Amino acid sequence: MERIKKLLITHELKLALTAGFFLVALTSFQFGKIESKKGQNKPIVIEKPAETVQNNPENAFIAPGIASSENTKKSAETKDLLPSCTYIGSKSSNKVHLPTCRYAKSIKPENMVCFKNLDDALKQGRLVDKNCIK
Repeated sequence: MERIKKLLITHELKLALTAGFFLVALTSFQFGKIESKKGQNKPIVIEKPAETVQNNPENAFIAPGIASSENTKKSAETKDLLPSCTYIGSKSSNKVHLPTCRYAKSIKPENMVCFKNLDDALKQGRLVDKNCIK
């Protein structure tokens, strides 16, 4: 018994610091546990409109809230042109595509050339894209 008292007296500061650290850690853990229960009713949901990914592949990984106005303008222009075009070409290419073709969707709106029928495109020296038009 005498030996234990002597040991406690010589290491009193270290024991007090250790006990204090343990109590602070335990209190922090319990506080965190209580706070986490408050937020359990609100799950984090990340939504992305399917339309953005399908119609504009270059914006596929940009969240809806942070898309730049330039990208929004481009997708709006593309949507406006596609319904009125039966065939689409690019200013920098001699191919002609269907609007549903993946190559047509990758053409920037400012480079798009719209054709009402295939004969108009062929008269301008364009070639049929065999991947799109069979």
